Amino acid sequence: MVSLETRDVNVNGIRLHVTAMGKGPLVLLCHGFPETSHVWRHQLTALAQAGFRAVAPDLRGYGGSECPSDVAAFTTMDAVGDLVALVESENAKSAVIVGGDWGANIAWLAAQLRPDVFRAVAALGVPMMRRAAVMPSHLFPRTESAVFYTHYFNETGLAEQEFERDVSATLRAIYFAASGQAGPRNDPKTPNPFGMVANGRGLLDLLPVPDGLPPWLTESDLDAFVRSFKSSGFRGGLNYYRNLDRNWALQAALDGKNVEVPALFLVGERDTGLAIPGMGRIIQAMPEIVPRLRATKIIPGAGHWLQQEAPQDVNKALVDFLQGNLEG
Repeated sequence: MVSLETRDVNVNGIRLHVTAMGKGPLVLLCHGFPETSHVWRHQLTALAQAGFRAVAPDLRGYGGSECPSDVAAFTTMDAVGDLVALVESENAKSAVIVGGDWGANIAWLAAQLRPDVFRAVAALGVPMMRRAAVMPSHLFPRTESAVFYTHYFNETGLAEQEFERDVSATLRAIYFAASGQAGPRNDPKTPNPFGMVANGRGLLDLLPVPDGLPPWLTESDLDAFVRSFKSSGFRGGLNYYRNLDRNWALQAALDGKNVEVPALFLVGERDTGLAIPGMGRIIQAMPEIVPRLRATKIIPGAGHWLQQEAPQDVNKALVDFLQGNLEG
C-alpha cells in the first residue's frame, strides 16, 4: 500500500504545501483555477502504483501554500521558479511536468524555458500557443454591455467579494458549468463560467447552482475544496489573471522558441476552451511549436475538469506516455 504524504516546503522564498505519493522518477502535477492539489487525487495513486514519484503542490496563493501580498508576485515565471526549486527539494535533477488549466500554461512555459529540468510535459485543456501579437488586455473582448471574464477578474476585490460570499455555491456553480454535465459547448444554452460578464453583474449571476453534484465529485471532495478556499480566499488565484499582460511582456524573450521535450495534450470533448474561436486550428498547429508532441487526445463527454471527470482515461494516457518515453 502506497501512503499519501503531505508536507510544507520552502522554495523560491515562499512556503508551498505539497501532497505526494510513491517512489521513482519525479512527476509534478500543477492545478488550475479555482482548484487545489486535491484535483490530482486520482493521478497521485495511479502514478505511484505505476512506479513514479508523484508530487502535487498547492500553487502559490492557493490552499495551504503561502500567498505573497504583492500582486506582481503571481506571474507564470514566479510559478516556474517555485517548481524548479521543488524539483531540487525532492533531490531530483529533473521531472516530468503535468498541468491542467492555469497549470497547463505553467507547464508549457516550464518545459519551454527549462528543458534541462523538465524533461517532458503533459497538458490538460490548454494547448501550447505562440505569443499573441498584442497583450491580453487588448486581445480579449470588451463591449458596451459586457466584458470577457479576465477583465472582470482584473478588478481587484470585485470577484473576491462575489466568490467568497458563499464559497460552496461558487464552486458548485463553476465546477458544474465548466463540466461535461453542463452540456455540449456548441449549444448556446450550455452555461460557461469563462465567457462574457455583463456590466454591473457578477460572473455567477448567469450560472445555475445545481441541486446535486456531478458524478465525478463527491461531497467529501467538494468539502476539501471549500475548506481550502474558505481558508485562503480567492485573491491568490485571481492574481494569476492580474498578471496576464505582465506574462505577455516577460515571454517576449522566448518568442519563437519551441517546446523541444516530449509532450502530450489531452482535452475534454466538452471543454470550455474548445468554444473559443480558432481553438481547433491552434490545437492542429501545435506540432509546429511542439515538434515532439507524442499525441493529442480528445476525451469523449468530458469537460474542463478532465483529471477529475475522466480519471481512468487521464491515468492511462499519462502512464502510457511516461512508460513509453521516460521511465528509468
